[in-house]
Amino acid sequence: MKLPKVILSLVTLTLFAQVNVNADTTSQAYDGSWESLQQMPVPAWFDDGKIGIFIHWGPYSAIGYRKGGRGYAEHVPKLFYADPKHYRPYMKERWGATPPEFGYKDIIPEFKAENWDPDAWAKLFKEVGAHYVVMTAEHHDGWANWDSDLTPWNAVDMGPKRDLVGDLGKALKKQGLKYAPSYHRERHQSFFAKKQYVVDAVPQDAIAEEIKRVPEAALLYGPFGTSKEFVDSYVARWKEIQEKYQPDMLWMDDFPIYTRDGNNVRQGIARPEVKYFDDQVRLMITDFMNDAASRGQPVYVNNKGGNRNWPDGVGCLEKDNLKLKVIGPKWQSCTTFGTSFGYLEGDKYKTVQGVIHEMIEVISRNGNFLINIGPKADGTIPQPQVDRLQAMGDWLRINGAAIYGSRYWKVSEQKDAHLAFTTNGTKLYAIKLDKPTEAFTITGTAGWTTDQIQGVRLLGSTAQIDWQMTPEGIRIASPSDLGASQYAWTFEIQTTAEQHTPNVIVRDADRALKGTKKVDLEGNVRAK
Repeated sequence: MKLPKVILSLVTLTLFAQVNVNADTTSQAYDGSWESLQQMPVPAWFDDGKIGIFIHWGPYSAIGYRKGGRGYAEHVPKLFYADPKHYRPYMKERWGATPPEFGYKDIIPEFKAENWDPDAWAKLFKEVGAHYVVMTAEHHDGWANWDSDLTPWNAVDMGPKRDLVGDLGKALKKQGLKYAPSYHRERHQSFFAKKQYVVDAVPQDAIAEEIKRVPEAALLYGPFGTSKEFVDSYVARWKEIQEKYQPDMLWMDDFPIYTRDGNNVRQGIARPEVKYFDDQVRLMITDFMNDAASRGQPVYVNNKGGNRNWPDGVGCLEKDNLKLKVIGPKWQSCTTFGTSFGYLEGDKYKTVQGVIHEMIEVISRNGNFLINIGPKADGTIPQPQVDRLQAMGDWLRINGAAIYGSRYWKVSEQKDAHLAFTTNGTKLYAIKLDKPTEAFTITGTAGWTTDQIQGVRLLGSTAQIDWQMTPEGIRIASPSDLGASQYAWTFEIQTTAEQHTPNVIVRDADRALKGTKKVDLEGNVRAK
């Protein structure tokens, strides 16, 4: 534990807060207003890359348990205190002690990453077709996965004793992948509190006692409440990540306090503390965008939640396991293979077919597919997750022409034929989500003429594809040889005209989010 870092953090917090408040951005690309940030473009690497890997990894990975065996295991650190009736017996049985004698802070030594190979991770992500990676730099628990000067509760000073964020970044760079250390601290001020998502949050009694016994634990569990101290620490920690690692994306989780405890920030209703939070985050995003622009680095931001963090147009629309039914404004689904983001022993996973169909449907509606893995505390990835990643990679190696660099068509699907559509220039891709054993007609091509079609092929197959124009649209005969693809089959239709149809997009985010879909573990889509 490097005490000088802790002393330095007090100075740095104040300095960073002053820099954000007083920064003159008028001569830079973004002037500090939301209106300016709404003009940020979607970087080509994001719009074309389509596939990302999300990673939830931290001391909570050493727990690997949640009551009922389902749900977000990365939230169990707070449940140790919020649900003592269930978790105290579990802790007593597993560790022989309970809070305040033994708490979340005492599990950190079990997070060792002793078998972690960042180069192997990066190579795997590249091989399975990812173009960018988002790994938790800090989750709601206050633990820093990077070499931080602002808190001793970091991966260099404790636990793994190495810079997880930095080491993975170097490995990803070797593979040519983009990188975003994700930031989830916006909920930390009430994560270990008696009541969540309130401005004046106070610690759980057991947490207060842990801090009394080990004063340095205050830097892990606190500060509590949406105070100036918390907001300044929030900005300072991101600023440290930004300066040390120059990420390609500022990924933040959703801010529940923006719509709780009397607040509705986007409607102009905010308590002073929350207004300060929003103002500082706006300037933080501005600084991130301008800092990257000064280097010519194309970066991006996400806009998380059903109640979006930022005004529409600032970054991509995003939500956990999001499944729009329409072609929406640029969006991203951060989704899981199972029920948890963090490692959960015995989690129930989606089928491979379910994962691939979800990926296709997300991309056909102008989304990006950010699929999550939850490694174990030792740095190994559970085999069922590896299997699904590799199956994705196998499918993308055959069908990637319909994914990477693609854009949406005038419709995203044709339900009666179980088709999803993407385009790339003059090519239309009709992706059959069930095995093509019979001929099918693409009704969206009704009115086309034969001379508008230059040819049809099935990706991954050498079979000749027979087709004909009918009044109902192009009718494609399924070949007996379906080639190497599994789970979904892509027919590439070469045409004489640009197929992307920009004006069909549902630009209103509220409309786009209405009636979103939920995908079950078998890959079946159910209306929410």
